[in-house]
Amino acid sequence: MERLGKCPCHRGHRPGDSWDFDRDRGQICPMVMHVAFPYIDILRYGGEIPQPGQKKGTAIFCCPDVETINVFKIEKIDE
Repeated sequence: MERLGKCPCHRGHRPGDSWDFDRDRGQICPMVMHVAFPYIDILRYGGEIPQPGQKKGTAIFCCPDVETINVFKIEKIDE
């Protein structure tokens, strides 16, 4: 979604990038996956993320790299 830190992402992720968890898993930075996976798991198995003001089926979180601080959004897409 956006970058709050001073440095670009060491993995090359930029605001606007998009991935499908099932298809593109290896392309996502391992540090981001460490934070994202609990949200992914909750949404995948029918749970909800209790983030006030967020649309149902979404989660917003930050990369743990303090120099970069990329902000990511997960959206569950039912097909």
